[in-house]
Parts: sequence; structure tokens; C-alpha cells
Amino acid sequence: MPQPPLAERLFIDGPVGRLQAILELPVEQSPVGSVVVCHPHPQHGGTMHNKVAHTLARAFARMGFAALRFNFRGTEDSEGEYDGGNGELDDAQAAIEWMRAHYPQGAFWVAGFSFGAAIAVKAAVLTEVDGLISVAPAISRFASGLDSQPRCPWLIVQGDQDELVDIDETVEWVDKLEPGPELLVIPDGEHFFHGRLLELREAVALFVEESQA
Repeated sequence: MPQPPLAERLFIDGPVGRLQAILELPVEQSPVGSVVVCHPHPQHGGTMHNKVAHTLARAFARMGFAALRFNFRGTEDSEGEYDGGNGELDDAQAAIEWMRAHYPQGAFWVAGFSFGAAIAVKAAVLTEVDGLISVAPAISRFASGLDSQPRCPWLIVQGDQDELVDIDETVEWVDKLEPGPELLVIPDGEHFFHGRLLELREAVALFVEESQA
């Protein structure tokens, strides 16, 4: 059984002040790559401690990646105020720049859940990344009307019983994209993946490993 990653609590410089973060590193090796994970909606209780965000970070950490989770502006000890997704995209860009400066080696991925998934999609359009994971992306509210789409390997995971993000809207949006992401629908899965986090973690790990083969 792999050892839990080393976890460090820190602050990084954001556009409107410090952003609270947790960095997880593999114990017995140098990181093979890095990932930034974006959390769900901060005005609905979302933080970097969310179980799905934690699962995403841990999936990458188990594969030897350096994994950074951070709190958007105005969340817990991060400075600033909620900005409707615009400033939060700037926060994500700052986290990406910090991670790339500190861990430039290997593949660089971006991941997110719900609101954070939509922010991660927009960040992956603006910044060249090696891969993208979007879990239950709140696309219609926070990332509709993209000028272009991410050009990297891209996985969307969503439950077919998601009570907050309509699966039909996600499917309709994906069908309009060319070539588009890979869409994995979890049968009987709801928004927060209660009882399905292990399944989610393994699906993410398989996609990352196949993308880098």
C-alpha cells in the first residue's frame, strides 16, 4: 500500500492577496509531474478540503505527482472577496504559475470539481497544460461560450443522478465539442460522489496513466 504523501500547508501570492494552499508531495521520490486542483463553489461551502477535491489531489499524489490544492479568494484564510468566477480564474492562473515555477519537471495537469471544474476548463484554454480532469463541471453557469476548447487529454466525470449539474446539459455541451473530451458517466452517481470516491479516484488514475503511456 503506498505511503500517504507529505502534506505542507502554505500561502501563495494571488492577484488580490495571499491564497491558502496545501501541497502534497510523494514521500520516496521526486515528483514525476504536478497538478493544481480547484475546489467547488465557495459560496456554497466549497473549500480545498472538499472530499472530491481531496480525492483528485490524492489520485495524482499516489502516482508520484506534486499536488496543490488552494482556496479561492475570500475562502477560509485566502484574502479577497468572491468575484463570480472571473477573479477565481485569476487565482487559478496564479496557482498554476506558482506550481510551474516550483515543480517544472514532468507533465502538468489541472483538475477541478463543480465550480472548480469550470474554472479548470477555462484555465486550460488560457494556459497550455498536459491534461485536464473536470468532475461534474458547472459549465452552463461558469464556462459557457468558450472561444476555444482545451487541446490536451481531457476527462469529464459525472454521475447520472447529479442533483446540481444536469447530466443532459453536460452531454449536450460535450457533443458540440470537436474533438471533445472523454466523458465517463458514473451510474447512480450523484454530485458529491457519496460512496463512489474510490471509483472516481481509480478512473482518474487510469485516464492519467493512459494519457501518458
